[in-house]
Amino acid sequence: IYSALFHSYACINANAQSCGECIQVAATCGWCTDENFLNQGQSKSARCDDIESLKSKNCTEAKIESPHGSIKIDKNKSVTNRKKDVAEKLKPEQITQIQPQKLTLTLRSGEPQTFSLKFKRAEDYPIDLYYLMDLSFSMKDDLENVKNLGTDLMREMQEITSDFRIGFGSFVEKTVMPYISTTPARLINPCTGNQNCTSPFSYKNVLKLTDKGDEFNRLVSQQQISGNLDSPEGGFDAIMQVAVCEDQIGWRNVTRLLVFSTDAGFHFAGDGKLGGIVLPNDGKCHLEDNMYTMSHYYDYPSIAHLVQKLSDHNIQTIFAVTEEFQPVYKELKNLIPKSAVGTLSSNSSNVIKLIIDAYNSLSSEVILENSRLPEGVSITYKSICKNGVVGTGENGRKCSNISIGDEVSFEISVEAQKCPSHGKPETIKIKPLGFTEEVEIVLKFICECECSKGGEANSEKCHEGNGTFECGACKCNEGRIGHLCECSKDDVRTEDLDANCRKDNGTDICSNNGDCVCGTCECKKRDNPNEIYSGKFCECDNFSCDRSNNQLCGGHGRCECKVCICDANYTGSACDCSLDTSTCLAKNGQICNGRGDCECGVCKCTKPKFQGPTCEICPTCPGVCTEHKDCVQCLAFEAGEKKDTCKQNCSDYLLIKVKDRDKLPQPTDQSFPLSHCKERDANDCWFYFTYAIRNNTKEVYVVETLECPAGPDIIPIVAGVVAGIVLIGLALLLIWKLLMIIHDRREFAKFEKEKMNAKWDTGENPIYKSAVTTVVNPKYEGK
Repeated sequence: IYSALFHSYACINANAQSCGECIQVAATCGWCTDENFLNQGQSKSARCDDIESLKSKNCTEAKIESPHGSIKIDKNKSVTNRKKDVAEKLKPEQITQIQPQKLTLTLRSGEPQTFSLKFKRAEDYPIDLYYLMDLSFSMKDDLENVKNLGTDLMREMQEITSDFRIGFGSFVEKTVMPYISTTPARLINPCTGNQNCTSPFSYKNVLKLTDKGDEFNRLVSQQQISGNLDSPEGGFDAIMQVAVCEDQIGWRNVTRLLVFSTDAGFHFAGDGKLGGIVLPNDGKCHLEDNMYTMSHYYDYPSIAHLVQKLSDHNIQTIFAVTEEFQPVYKELKNLIPKSAVGTLSSNSSNVIKLIIDAYNSLSSEVILENSRLPEGVSITYKSICKNGVVGTGENGRKCSNISIGDEVSFEISVEAQKCPSHGKPETIKIKPLGFTEEVEIVLKFICECECSKGGEANSEKCHEGNGTFECGACKCNEGRIGHLCECSKDDVRTEDLDANCRKDNGTDICSNNGDCVCGTCECKKRDNPNEIYSGKFCECDNFSCDRSNNQLCGGHGRCECKVCICDANYTGSACDCSLDTSTCLAKNGQICNGRGDCECGVCKCTKPKFQGPTCEICPTCPGVCTEHKDCVQCLAFEAGEKKDTCKQNCSDYLLIKVKDRDKLPQPTDQSFPLSHCKERDANDCWFYFTYAIRNNTKEVYVVETLECPAGPDIIPIVAGVVAGIVLIGLALLLIWKLLMIIHDRREFAKFEKEKMNAKWDTGENPIYKSAVTTVVNPKYEGK
């Protein structure tokens, strides 16, 4: 619901004055071409709304203009299934690796068009490899190992392709101070000591691309090392010339590899100022006799400039550098798409393995790149790679780990947010980086509705021909406004016109709910597009009516000019009063049990003691059994309060006696309500009966015998009381005796314990001494 409201609000809020403006707001917007669609007070922009809202406002589908975009495939050649060992060899231009090749997309603003793109790596695809080598003095030992590179690399590359060509170029540095020494002797031989070196140069194309490996070996063997002063080299000048001098290098429209071999860093844009060179690199070819002649005139190219040229010429770069400079060139690799970095041994002995590994790494990844997009056009990619791996965002542009013969696909969505100012078709191109093949996409834009083609220019329907009548409304000429283009923009704010917008000569213009345009009220728009002001003076709306249950008109009507128009069976200011009486029917078929009136589908009980949805509950009323107890008692047993007036008060009962309670009717045996009753008479006797109403007769079944309680038996009661008293007395005596025995035993035990612990005085005189003295002979041994 929120999404629908949002789209509807976007369409209306755009204030579109024509069908063409409307369809550019969003893909969900439509324009109603029905001439009688607008209500009084509504502006032309109300014709622009989402499709469902227009239908709900009684604009038929045939009258709704909402064109849609389309996709047309113009060229769709299948990708090539090629085998390397087949005798017939195809030319590079006969090999297809991407499908389709050309499309036409018709775009409507806000509506993306999605198509599939297929890519398949062809087997035995031709390769051009150009070896660009640093010939500064530090690369002397490397040159020896490169001299046989041609035939060795040709032999190794036979495993990958049967169509391989190789070329060679070298570079040193710009031939100005302070990069080289410009003394005459140093210009002839820049090396120190007894080293024999060639004159310094910026870039030399030694060998154009060729399929003759021995020619490569021969020419490279003739090369000599040169020298320069600073550590960084002028390799960027050389890369730029290799990229842009296609004819001199001999590039074909096949896989292009550039191997850049060095053991040092690089100069880039701005470094030329050291030598007084301030002109930016022009990115053009300046080779004469295979030598770069403008190194002293143009600065080094910037990295961004190199990236552009390498991409434009589909060149994939392999940086073969020593371990010392790996971090620098890895950062450079991150800036150059479809490039790789390999570690070069100190003497370049591993260069062939490095090239093959780097080529396999580059060729196993496909990255899509598009040309510059027109203003307002965006493109998104989704990749479906090997094993069903899906990538989105930036990963949607590429697939990795692709082997020869593997097929991957991409889903590409192109969306226009607006029409270009000129409205003419645009062309964009999508291609895999490093490949020459590309997809051409022609973009056409839907900027006008079909109905505008049949428009009547300077129509009489548009106030003396001040507009074009198209798509059911007037499209005003420049400087004119109003529903019928009846006003000039210069005449909009005048007192005479404003007077026509005041109701009953009041002070409020358009009831403060609109603007006075050309003497006609154009009502304001609400945030909720379903809420509308209307009327000649915008005095009406469809949202200020009474509410019930937090719903406009109770959800049972529609709001017209602040008054609820109720649906059938509903009434009231908020359509909250139902005329349906089915909710008031009681189980007995009566409305409100005959105890009330049905108002708005709810029972209003006439007496306060009755309650419930159908007045069926009476908390203060006696029950059915209590109500009929006296009549049943007098009829069945001639007793009770009504025994004297039984015939007068209880004549409408049909009494049926049964012998016992089991004979009473059961509720499950009857098709009418039945009550089981149990009541007590004045003698505390119980009697049982059932009460029911059948055929408007009170039908009572009663058990003919009363259940009276039996009188008490006096003798057992008296005997029990006496026996109880005696037993209680004996029990008390026994308890008293037991307590006394326990007490005596405790006292005796205490006495015995104190007796055992008693100590008696001996009574001896402390000053008495015995008259007898006993002497023992110490020598006596008892013999």
